[in-house]
Amino acid sequence: MKNILVLCTGNSCRSQIAHGWLNYYTDSSKIQIYSAGIEAHGLNKMAIETMSEIGIDISHQKSNLISDYDKIQFDFIITVCDNAKENCPVFHSKNSKKIHKNFSDPSKINGDINKIKNSFKKSRDEIRDFCKNFVIENLI
Repeated sequence: MKNILVLCTGNSCRSQIAHGWLNYYTDSSKIQIYSAGIEAHGLNKMAIETMSEIGIDISHQKSNLISDYDKIQFDFIITVCDNAKENCPVFHSKNSKKIHKNFSDPSKINGDINKIKNSFKKSRDEIRDFCKNFVIENLI
């Protein structure tokens, strides 16, 4: 069983979306996906809605703190924002591979609802492409 951690600042949007995509692209009998934040901001409702639009339900996921997983040996630690990369704690996983990709934070967008929704869709699709490539390059 391989363990993958997706880490973000608040574990509310980008890491939750990546968690959903990685669950979608991997076999849960061989891969365990975790997501966490430096802080726990709660699951963003727009992230849930955006993923639901394409048939992926992330509403059952929880917003976790990185300290919740300090005893788990991770094979991969994926940071999806610069803040998480810069503040990522040291893990005792000897051979964990660290991967970083900064995605813009759709929860920071202001404006009308269409502008906000489009920002979430853009992030969702960018994260999808990243996750799909990650699986192909590292797990297949």
